[in-house]
Amino acid sequence: MLIIGLILFGMLIGAGAQLLLGRPSGGSIDWGKALVAGLVGSFVGGLIFSLVAGDGLELRPSGIIGSLLGATIVTAAWYWFERRSRAAA
Repeated sequence: MLIIGLILFGMLIGAGAQLLLGRPSGGSIDWGKALVAGLVGSFVGGLIFSLVAGDGLELRPSGIIGSLLGATIVTAAWYWFERRSRAAA
């Protein structure tokens, strides 16, 4: 159940990052990118933000905010790389 919860949390955080940045295709949420960006962003951003805030490894609002910030950064980098590779082609 923990793994399913982590996957769902990552997908929601990644989808939130896509909604914050806007989707370049103007279409619906890309759930594959949402999952990857959410999991990577949650791990890096959530962990760092929680430790800096002094909350440790418990689920606190600081970790959720850090997860969203991390996923937003990962999604923005992903969009930038896609635009760059399309321009080069």
